[in-house]
Amino acid sequence: TIAVSVFSTILVSVLGHKVGAYRKVAGVPLPQMYADDAEAKSDQKKMIFNCKQRVHQNTLEGYTSFLVTLLVSGIRYPVAAPVLGMIWCFGRMGYSYGYTSGNPERRQLGAWGHIGDFGLLYLTGKIAYDMIMSSL
Repeated sequence: TIAVSVFSTILVSVLGHKVGAYRKVAGVPLPQMYADDAEAKSDQKKMIFNCKQRVHQNTLEGYTSFLVTLLVSGIRYPVAAPVLGMIWCFGRMGYSYGYTSGNPERRQLGAWGHIGDFGLLYLTGKIAYDMIMSSL
């Protein structure tokens, strides 16, 4: 479980680095978060930059929940939790690969990664339920 949390931290960092590295290629100056719509429609590099930025932000939006459910469920389910965590990680990699192709619809390549986060949520919910029931 700890190894998967470290791997996921590296993954999130790599996604962030890809945004920073591509910013110069696309010509999107700081502090702009995104190229505007008109620029992105007319310049493929700016569209790809926006996609890289969105992948990173989308990953960060769910990362805290992922880590909490991974670590909590890993206490009681030391095999299932890291397996589900790696499914989430590989799903994020597929999502990133598809989304940053320049065609955001290809993000569906990573949709199966939700098996990981929904599985971890289920295990964490089961732990909470079991704790409540055992205290009654």
